Amino acid sequence: MSASPGRPGLLRTINDKAAFEFLLEQGPLSRSRLSALTGLTHPTVAQLLNRLEGDGLVVPAGIDERGRGPNAKLYAANARAAYVAGADVTSEGLSVAIADITGTVVAEYERATPRHSFDGPSRLRAALETAAAEVGLRVGELAQVVVGMPGALDPRTGRLGYAPHLAGWNRPDLRGDLGAALGVEVAVENDVNLAAVAEMRAADTASFVLLWADEGLGMALVVDGKIHRGATGGAGEISYLPVAGVPLSRKVGHGGHGGFQLAAGAGAVLALAREHGIPGATVGEVVSRGSERFLDELATRLATGLAAVICVVDPALIVLSGAIPHAGGPRLLARIDAELADLAIARPRLTLSSVPGNVVRTGAVASAVAGARAKLFSPVG
Repeated sequence: MSASPGRPGLLRTINDKAAFEFLLEQGPLSRSRLSALTGLTHPTVAQLLNRLEGDGLVVPAGIDERGRGPNAKLYAANARAAYVAGADVTSEGLSVAIADITGTVVAEYERATPRHSFDGPSRLRAALETAAAEVGLRVGELAQVVVGMPGALDPRTGRLGYAPHLAGWNRPDLRGDLGAALGVEVAVENDVNLAAVAEMRAADTASFVLLWADEGLGMALVVDGKIHRGATGGAGEISYLPVAGVPLSRKVGHGGHGGFQLAAGAGAVLALAREHGIPGATVGEVVSRGSERFLDELATRLATGLAAVICVVDPALIVLSGAIPHAGGPRLLARIDAELADLAIARPRLTLSSVPGNVVRTGAVASAVAGARAKLFSPVG
């Protein structure tokens, strides 16, 4: 039987991609080392390095002093082969970062959202233009842009759902409008899902739950290394979870809050702090100053929602992120764990987020880098 048409080209692409990924993961490598890592012959490695160098994906990186001959020459992934952007959009402002193909952030910019501003795409373009200019780029030269924001795009309609408070972004075709405004490929993702993407490298399991507890409550569900989004993109909108002891909200589809948000969201936490005489204007302030009784009550409220998740999902790991868990630290974490021992049938491990800085933007950059790398070796035609 003869080989199918195009197969040699496909094999070259697979080999090129494998070698490039090793260079990204391990840094400069010699031909001999690449041959050992990929299992390819020395002549094949030499040919693919010539291709990658010709395409601008690989650059010479000196000589391996431990080696001899031409195989001692080192090659590295060209960080400038492509640039991407990640953005975190909130009702208060925008935070954007530009990164090269290695994932290294090369420029950042933040701006507050002006009052009564309703043109989200133009605000995002202005922020990206400022950041890109720092490294001599134009927005149109970016290979991929990933935007994280509250809520989620409904794949059936293209509209942003679950985020009525996000002025300027509720459009019939948000992704299309962003693509038109920026002139590049744009992906829109839920902010908590992106926080989970940022956590994937630190997590020692491919399946876990991330609870985001800040001004709002959110959840991301990672199954076998992939985000589970649901039929309408609303998987993880845990703020709408009905909770025992909280009056049922029957207006959640029209801007109303769900039971878990009313029990453990920012407004509820601040109200609980006032009951306990704890001063502070933000959830981070009051939780960090919280008394034992205050933390006990807060832990019970958070554990009540998590117990429902555990019954349905049975995760091996729950990662807690956002201002409330970080402000509460180990004191709050231990209390939630103790409550779950009584409330939940399974006992997942609990841990605090380990990603520093803006975890949503970090996840957006990581997602954009992965998309750009995939496109570098995508089949043509």
